[in-house]
Amino acid sequence: MQPEQARKSEREVDATTAPPNGAARESMHNSARGGVAAASVRSLSKSFKGTMVLEDINFDVGEGESLVLLGASGSGKTTILRIIAGLEEPDTGSVHLHGRDVSELPARERGVGVIFQSYALFPRMTVEQNICYGLRIRKRPKREIKETVERLLALVKLEDHRRKFPSQLSGGQQQRVAIARTLAYNPQVLLFDEPFGALDAQTRVRLRREIRTLLRQIKVPAVFITHDQEEALELGDRIAVLNAGRLEQIGTPDEVYNRPETEYVATFLGAANLLLGVAGAGAIEIGTAAIPAVEETARFREGQAVKLVFRPEDVRLSETNSLAEGARRLAGGIIEEMDFVGAYERLTVRLDLIARAHAEGKPHLYNVTINTSDRLTGVPILVTRPKPDAGAARFKVGDRVTVGLMSFRVLPNFPLASERGGKLYDTGR
Repeated sequence: MQPEQARKSEREVDATTAPPNGAARESMHNSARGGVAAASVRSLSKSFKGTMVLEDINFDVGEGESLVLLGASGSGKTTILRIIAGLEEPDTGSVHLHGRDVSELPARERGVGVIFQSYALFPRMTVEQNICYGLRIRKRPKREIKETVERLLALVKLEDHRRKFPSQLSGGQQQRVAIARTLAYNPQVLLFDEPFGALDAQTRVRLRREIRTLLRQIKVPAVFITHDQEEALELGDRIAVLNAGRLEQIGTPDEVYNRPETEYVATFLGAANLLLGVAGAGAIEIGTAAIPAVEETARFREGQAVKLVFRPEDVRLSETNSLAEGARRLAGGIIEEMDFVGAYERLTVRLDLIARAHAEGKPHLYNVTINTSDRLTGVPILVTRPKPDAGAARFKVGDRVTVGLMSFRVLPNFPLASERGGKLYDTGR
């Protein structure tokens, strides 16, 4: 790190991890006890050079809660984090921390701790020196500094590495030093800027579990930003999905995954199958197939275009017309591909959704012929089966099957980039 870069890191770390003054801290504490959210973002909008990057963003973060801002590159999540930290000014809107409007306060007076992807550790300081740096420049008593460093080293499990320099540590250990240094200031809110992006896959999995456990111990509210769906599901008490500067949906991991409000959320957060259909009388018609959906079609007018969205793991297959209890028949199909993926089996099934003559002497699910051009007109879907299911009923490529769904989501077929509406319908599960 060059001297100027080191000085910049010091300024940036100092600005974003400074604690509020005593009066402000007491005000925050009283507000929190009164049930006020730890952090609130209200009507945030931001544009750069005429391009809108955030549009009317609203959310709260509760005491001790971990909120994950999830979105693709350019979705606006980093801009939100920088606005909360005081490193960026919004065009409109406000930021409240423990009930206190901090929109006009400089970064160092907000009581926010930021953990950067680059760690921003001082290369010529040991682990101990990095952790206590901010306390020393504020001239805290030596005893307080020593006690704080010892407590944090134990918290992040780095007692045996206290005299090492950053270059002697692994990526995961450097990340824990950065967290300990931030916690030394007793921040009111922690912000994590894609904290695992520079780590290998195994280290990422281990470290995010450690941080999740750590946050539960210290009960400090946290906001993470990431584009990794698995990371979001594992880290977040709630997930806020961003798309092109708009907040598509916010909810618990279960709500966002199993009850997506838009096609974007359904397809971005995990794998999802999407079929275009029409709401009919008590069913959703998709080509020549019709899945029973009395309750689901009640909210749509007859003939309205809809989207049927379902997860690969919610599909049930049968070599007969008999499906698992609670599954509703969608269509017949043929297995085109099979892959073994460790804990589960992944199949591609091409649905039979076109009109054709029934083959004499064959059950109705025998409608697709793999060796003809019919396979080009069918609709492929992705199916996953856990090992117990795969072992109980073995299939092979070319098998004809009946396809049923345990649960699915019905959304209006809006032609807009950002959609709203829809409900999840469980079928007895």
